[in-house]
Amino acid sequence: MMADTVRVAVLYGFGINCDHETKAVFEMAGAQADRIHVNELVNGAKTLADYHIMAVPGGFSFGDHLGSGRLLGNRLRFGIRDMVQEFVKSGKLVIGICNGFQVLVKMGLLPGDEGVSLTQTASLTLNNTGHYEDRWVHLEFDPDSPCVWTKGLERIRVPVRHGEGKFVTTIDANLDQWAENGQLVVRYVNPDEAYPSAGDELLPFPICPNASMRNIAGVCDPTGRVFGLMPHPEANHSTWLGATWTREMPEHGEGEGMVIFHNAVKFAKENL
Repeated sequence: MMADTVRVAVLYGFGINCDHETKAVFEMAGAQADRIHVNELVNGAKTLADYHIMAVPGGFSFGDHLGSGRLLGNRLRFGIRDMVQEFVKSGKLVIGICNGFQVLVKMGLLPGDEGVSLTQTASLTLNNTGHYEDRWVHLEFDPDSPCVWTKGLERIRVPVRHGEGKFVTTIDANLDQWAENGQLVVRYVNPDEAYPSAGDELLPFPICPNASMRNIAGVCDPTGRVFGLMPHPEANHSTWLGATWTREMPEHGEGEGMVIFHNAVKFAKENL
């Protein structure tokens, strides 16, 4: 079954501030994207059932009070719990970027489980620097991961913009299990090291900008359809947005982050 038009629900409201950019990249990838206020889902004015992909963009939801993503995560987990569970169980796609990643982790959708129980097993906490980091990073992707969003990717350059990006869990066995499942999709890497070089040993700042366990920059759920990451792929949607484009003088075209959105739209078009 193929979808004629892939429809994307881009959430906004309560301090989300990257919704327009997120809508734009999905449209660049060939989808129809709608900005939907979170309250429209909570009060039943709109439903996720009308969409193939849900995107939770970056920003500062609820001012990061009680921790980044905590309150919006609770809003989704308790306000539209059944809707989210049905959406994921039906095989549809979800992405959370930066604050959106924090939301998905704190509502328990990531790293998640087969039953979509929405049980929190990890968190994102203060960067080891103790302050907000705004810088470009190099990411490396696990080629054996089931993540449909990252198929064919080896490395990309994208910016981070966060104060609480340190991925942590209190149970080391969780990390081993997630690694075995291919759920540790993307990690910070040293660009001077030959590909592949992603590893568990913590890299120094600023290569790993937040001291995440095992240099984790993003994870997926066991199915590979729900994906979240702290860096902003939508912020490198065109070559002229790249950190070194004036030196490299590439032809104007799509930026390195766009593959992620093309992968999702292609998957949805072919499978949903």
